[in-house]
Amino acid sequence: MKYFSLLSSLLIFILFGCNEKKSDNESEVRNFVKQWNASHTPLKVAYLERDYMDVVTYYGNEFTRTQVQEDKNLLFDQFPDYTQRILNNQVDIIKEAGNYLVTFTKRVNYNGIEADYNSYLSVIYKNNIFKILREGVTKKDNNLEAPIFPNARKNFEDLSKKRKLYGDFNGDNLSDYAYVISPEVSFDGLKKSASTIKCEDVCHSIVSFSNTDLKDIIVKGAYQSELENLKDLNSDGADEIGFWDIKPTTKSLYVFDAANNKLISGPIVINTTVHKNLSLIDVFKKTGPNKITVSHSQQVDGKWILKNEVIVLE
Repeated sequence: MKYFSLLSSLLIFILFGCNEKKSDNESEVRNFVKQWNASHTPLKVAYLERDYMDVVTYYGNEFTRTQVQEDKNLLFDQFPDYTQRILNNQVDIIKEAGNYLVTFTKRVNYNGIEADYNSYLSVIYKNNIFKILREGVTKKDNNLEAPIFPNARKNFEDLSKKRKLYGDFNGDNLSDYAYVISPEVSFDGLKKSASTIKCEDVCHSIVSFSNTDLKDIIVKGAYQSELENLKDLNSDGADEIGFWDIKPTTKSLYVFDAANNKLISGPIVINTTVHKNLSLIDVFKKTGPNKITVSHSQQVDGKWILKNEVIVLE
């Protein structure tokens, strides 16, 4: 009788313990999906890349997470008013072969249009974090020709490479624009990951200008980037350009005097595995006439810190 009671208690513990663990996992998956959904805003979209595996199936096509990030950026470039939400906060989760299939109805609004899509994410738990393996819509709602989906953007690569940054970059009081020509990238064929990205030709990015009097700026080793208008920093009447060189674990800011085709400062390197979600103002500030303060990641006594440096501009 004593052994029967012990076995019964053990069985109850196993059953309820397993159910509780499953419930905890599903709760964590729900929280991850809600956080992913909430990141689809103009302010937070730049950090969506962290939620994806190195290579994913993205609306029926194989994308690197870098390409996913570029597509998300382009979505908000095309539709700055874009919003999405999970209808009724209803999320269904099925565990399949160690992964989680998450289905939900996504309600989107853009350009005066409202539409619902039966959507899904396939999520894996790896190295104590959740990552997305697949993102798409179900066959029932396979309307990938809607302009919010990457398949509808026939000129996706051209647009993403030529996103325009406006400013007065030569000091003539007229508006110019700058854009980046990025290199073609591929994998080395051995292991598909962001760390093995190879450039088809030279691995340089080129900042070009609508004003042909301004010389191109070449940034070596850069294949994914963003531009910032830093305004006039050295009192010469022309706006300076910030160039973010984005890598899987770092973001490096270069500050260029476009009028004189000169590097003013940089690279200002941020370790994004430690110093996450930093914005431009956290890294770069104009602190006086012809003076800037920059912050970069530095390892001190085994710990990563943000170190400030004051730079006087000529």
